[in-house]
Parts: sequence; C-alpha cells; structure tokens
Amino acid sequence: MMPSASRAQRCWRLERQPCAWKPTPVNYGRRSVAAAKLKLPGSKSISACACSCTSWRATFPARRPPARLGARLLNRTTRRQSLTEVGKVYYERCKLVLAEADWADAAGSDATGTPRGRLRVNAPVSFGTHTLMPLVSRYLRQNPGVDVELILTDRFVDLVEEGFEAVFRTGPLADSSLAARALRPFRLLACASPGYLSERGTPGHLEDLEAHECLGFVGVRSPSTDWTFLRDGREAAIPVSGRLQANNANALLCAALDGFGIAFIAEDLARSALSAGQLVRVLPDFDTLSRPMHLLFQADRRQTTKLRSFIDLIVQEIGHEGRDA
Repeated sequence: MMPSASRAQRCWRLERQPCAWKPTPVNYGRRSVAAAKLKLPGSKSISACACSCTSWRATFPARRPPARLGARLLNRTTRRQSLTEVGKVYYERCKLVLAEADWADAAGSDATGTPRGRLRVNAPVSFGTHTLMPLVSRYLRQNPGVDVELILTDRFVDLVEEGFEAVFRTGPLADSSLAARALRPFRLLACASPGYLSERGTPGHLEDLEAHECLGFVGVRSPSTDWTFLRDGREAAIPVSGRLQANNANALLCAALDGFGIAFIAEDLARSALSAGQLVRVLPDFDTLSRPMHLLFQADRRQTTKLRSFIDLIVQEIGHEGRDA
C-alpha cells in the first residue's frame, strides 16, 4: 500500500496545476468577481472560465474571504447561493478596480499605438452574418495584432455582465449609462420568389397579404403576427398568417427562395437575391418602417486602441451621421 502524500506534496501538486491560484490582491479580486457571478442563473461555467479554474475553486474566495474583511460575502446552502449585502458592495467595488487593472494592461500594449489583444463583440444574427462579418474581416486584415470573438444572438445581452466591449443593438435605446454611435437604420422588406408570385399572384394592396402564405419570424418573446408598413404617411399593421414560422431569418430566406411564401426580412439579407432576380420585392409602393441601430460600448471605460479603431471603421462604413447618443 502506497503511503499517503504529505501536506507539502499535496500543496506542491496543487501549485503545479494550470488553474492554481495565488491570493495576490488582484487575483483575489478577479476570483471574487467570478464567484459573485455564480449567483446568476447559468453563469457558473462562465465565471469559472473567466478565472481559468473549476467552479468550486471560483467560489473559494467568496466562501473564505481574508480575515481582514471581517464579514461573509456569500450565503450558501446545498441548493443555492447568493451574495450578502456586504458581498454585493464588495462585488461592485472589485469590478471597478479590475476594470482599471484591465485598462492598465491594455494601456501597456497600446503604448506603441498599434491595436492589440482580443475584442469581444455581440450582434444580431442576420445583421452580424450579412453586414458585419465582411467589416470584421476587413478590420482583422488591417489589424493583425487583434483577435475578434464575434457572438451572434438575437437575445438581449448585458454588455457589462457578459464581458462584451462592443454590442450592436436594433430598436429604440433604453435609458442607459452606455455610449452609443448611431448606425444605418435597419429596414425590413417583403419579398418572394418569381415562381411563388406566378403561382399565387402578386399582392397589389396591403390587405392582399391575408390571402398569402406569409413566412413568420418567431422572436425571443413571441411570434410576429403583424407586418408594419407605411400608408399615406401613417403606420399600418397588417395581420398575416402562414404555416411556416422560424426563429432565424436565414431560414426564412431559404424558404422564400424555394417558393414557399412571402418573407419579411432585412434589406441587407435580401439584397443579393433581389439583385440576382431570385427574389422580387412585394408591395414596393408601400414603404416599411426603419428601426434604429446603434453600436454600444461603455461610456466610462478608457477606450483602448483596438476598440477605438473598431468603432472608427464601423462608423465610417455604416454610420448614420448626426445621430450619436
């Protein structure tokens, strides 16, 4: 039987592991912020990854804070955990301190004036795929020292909590501490394939849509059952229906190209098919509403060279002059 490892040997092995953690002030702050995020649904693995360790190790500083604090940071049971009042204050303060530490790291790499590091960006799926992706590729070619992590999703993301430096958002902006640069408005068009229109007829009036197979978009909250147009300068919400609904605009585009119905999709998404004659715009005499689009970033964050150069490129290519928030 092999003798058990001594305490010194076990500690040595722990320190040799990639996720070994030393309680320096900044490391403790990072781990405390990650541990605090564990109170959020679905954030356990994110927090653990943020500090390159297991979720048990991520909670260690919050469960056993230094004696100098003299207070418990985390209420923990076998089923759930939550921050104490002191823990909430400590968490917010740590975020501020670590933001400064991150900026200091970035400032060191920015000393040469050359963009460097990883840039984390979020955008809606359709816009990100067809409009933003070519711009990101161009940005990367111009800045070989930068890596971009582009996350495409149609859900509402929290820029700060989820660690994004730049977020593209459609629709009116809510009151926020975030800075915003106005971009080219987001517009939807009704379109269908020539084959579908030949078989089912071409709508001449808005009300004609009720007799057609309208491809519905299932949003995060609920399906879209009305398509909004402008008639005589006023909004007209037209009820539509169809047998096919999808939560992805690219899928609706494919269905329209296949001749199954009329799609109400983004102008950027339909542009190539319209130019090639694969799709035809339906009801061109009736304009559609444009939704504002913005690029959001932290207003109180000292902009790194990589973020500033990215914003400059986006605004130059798809900016909407005179509409900055």
